[in-house]
Amino acid sequence: MEHKKGNVLKVLVMGVFSILLYIGLFAMQGVFNGYFGKGGGYAIFPILIAFLFSFVHGNFTGEFWSIIGIEAKKERR
Repeated sequence: MEHKKGNVLKVLVMGVFSILLYIGLFAMQGVFNGYFGKGGGYAIFPILIAFLFSFVHGNFTGEFWSIIGIEAKKERR
């Protein structure tokens, strides 16, 4: 099973970025709760943070499964 260096590098980068996001979120949860609880225009921040986490973690997970050889089933027509 041969892997492209770009895929492995992408998994490592996205994995580290994902870990850093979680560490930052837990380390600064008081700051985040302060802003998120204000309401009004600040209500968009939890949504943006959720999209950021979803994007980073989704890319990491998708590439990880590809590297170990698990792919989505291809539809036959």
